Amino acid sequence: MATELPCPNCGQPTDLSPDNRWRPFCCQRCKLIDLGEWFAEEHRIPADDSDDDPSEPPMADDHTPPH
Repeated sequence: MATELPCPNCGQPTDLSPDNRWRPFCCQRCKLIDLGEWFAEEHRIPADDSDDDPSEPPMADDHTPPH
């Protein structure tokens, strides 16, 4: 029994089985459209800046001579 979900790009029913080489997309065209949107920075993964402590001075990179 194959699982179907809508294609993230066009919404057409998409087979999620390993037989669909473009999954989770319905076809190569939809997969390439999505890739182009990532390259154009229309999609972004938010940065997690929680590790940055504003009370600490920024770390010097390896190319900065010591003071």
